[in-house]
Amino acid sequence: MIIIDPPLVPSRGRLWSHLASDTSYDELHAFARGLGIPARGFDRDHYDVPEEWYDEAVGLGAVEVSSRELIVRLRVAGLRRRKRSQPAADPTEEE
Repeated sequence: MIIIDPPLVPSRGRLWSHLASDTSYDELHAFARGLGIPARGFDRDHYDVPEEWYDEAVGLGAVEVSSRELIVRLRVAGLRRRKRSQPAADPTEEE
């Protein structure tokens, strides 16, 4: 199922939603192509979708969920890809 959270994330002068699938990345990529989202909008496990595309995504079948629910569904489906944290600086290295 394709899911989308509300456009609540501010960035670059806009509000953004996250479009994801709780089934497969193939389903997600196909839906995103149909919506016209460029590949560069994909970020680890979701697409970033500008606020003005939200209604169209829902109209094409994306199910509205909360941001928390989106993350839970990705985790349950085994599709959540977290950001890799940067390794701590090596205290033995000199600056």
